Amino acid sequence: MEDLKISKKKPSYTISEKLSNYLAEYNRNSEIPIFYDDLLRFQGSIVVYDKDDNDTLWVRVYYNDYEREEIEMSLKKVYAILHSDGNEDAHPFLKVDAIDFCTFGNSKPFRIKIRNVLNDNFTYFYVKKADASRVYGLELEHMLSPSNLNFLVYKNTLIEEHISGIPGDVFIKTILPNCSKSEKAQIAKEFVKFNERCMIRLLGDMRSYNYVITPTHDFDHVVYKIRAIDFDQQSYEGKFNIY
Repeated sequence: MEDLKISKKKPSYTISEKLSNYLAEYNRNSEIPIFYDDLLRFQGSIVVYDKDDNDTLWVRVYYNDYEREEIEMSLKKVYAILHSDGNEDAHPFLKVDAIDFCTFGNSKPFRIKIRNVLNDNFTYFYVKKADASRVYGLELEHMLSPSNLNFLVYKNTLIEEHISGIPGDVFIKTILPNCSKSEKAQIAKEFVKFNERCMIRLLGDMRSYNYVITPTHDFDHVVYKIRAIDFDQQSYEGKFNIY
């Protein structure tokens, strides 16, 4: 079988002036009160395990008391900019439940868990080092896929909303074997469409942990959709069959 491994590790590309102007024109370039490098000043961390006690390759970080309050307030402001155009009325009801740091992969992102204390609902967003390839990938996903994406770029920092869904590797291992024949047929069709979208836009490295499955329950059946969650390998790999 032909080797489909990625041949080269992709470097990080800085945001060019033209790309920055494009982002500003479409309201993607917004000033934020905290940068990726600020979050690197954590004092320690503990390993995050999943419900089966497997290492998730994320660590939960903590900061000095004199920095933590400022960092958490800044993250609340980022959340407001990302989701409510900067409206700060909800700040008293928001709590930063966790700041996790990923030790795996190129981007080494921070995952921020924000909880609304009124209804106990929570969501995530990611703080990453800005990389032009990823920004192009996010914008192409927003334009060419059926789903919209919300992200912000400011100087060397990228803020990216969380894409909900079941990780592909988890779905294949735990849920797919129990799907009905018709559901498997529908999932296969979705994989064909997902593969075509990735190929047309040259989005590579769609291994099973780089996309999610989103099930939608509709009366007597479940509709499955597939969404990419990693856009690091946008238009980089030279081997076409990677896409």
